[in-house]
Amino acid sequence: MSFIDNIINTNVMIVGASQGIGLGFIKTLLPNERITKIYATYRQQESAGELIELENKYSGKLTCLAMDITEESQIAEVIQRISAEVKKLHLVINCVGLLHDETLQPEKSLRQINSENLLRYFQINSIGSVLLAKHLLPLFRHSDRSVFASISAKLGSIGDNQLGGWYGYRASKAALNMFMRTVAIEYARSCPKALVVTLHPGTTDTRLSRPFQGNVPAQKLFSVERTVDQLLAVIEQLQEQDSGQFFSWDGSRLPW
Repeated sequence: MSFIDNIINTNVMIVGASQGIGLGFIKTLLPNERITKIYATYRQQESAGELIELENKYSGKLTCLAMDITEESQIAEVIQRISAEVKKLHLVINCVGLLHDETLQPEKSLRQINSENLLRYFQINSIGSVLLAKHLLPLFRHSDRSVFASISAKLGSIGDNQLGGWYGYRASKAALNMFMRTVAIEYARSCPKALVVTLHPGTTDTRLSRPFQGNVPAQKLFSVERTVDQLLAVIEQLQEQDSGQFFSWDGSRLPW
């Protein structure tokens, strides 16, 4: 990454790093000698085995921290711990997202809507990122170029919505895009070297997409490694005027 390679002693934070795209970022960035520290968060220790193994292998460089993005007190505590060690962050990527789990599936029609599920979608997919932005601000208040990226989804594009359905997921990702657009405007005043973007990773072969891969052409189903390389290439090419924008994995801008 060019902007990382131009900064000695780069500090990185990957939120939601226990599996999928988040873990992929960790594996790709760890060997980079320009990166001094990587902070990785996970929600449940039992599903973070591979991440914690990497911490043992790269002790001193990788620090793993338990954090539930729906709990602001935990976000504040983790950022406080990071701030005690470093005074600045250069790259933060929020990879936390919810599409389905044991009790929740995307809604196919209005009949399946319920407020409890909608609130969960918004808590995890939207509100978590803006709480991160709130607490991260002091660590972005420096003179080095930096990026705060959140993994969004093309399904969160209102302009692109032709099929309907998936109410909670679509709406929560649209809300994420609006939150980050608004954060970008405030960051431009308070920490002008920090760029804020949302990124659509494409359909990646992870647990999140697995039940829905049936209709995806083989060439459009990306490995985690490919997705990570593509998103890092987008981040690498960001310019100051790109802050607040919504990008696809190939660098094109997506409609709101």
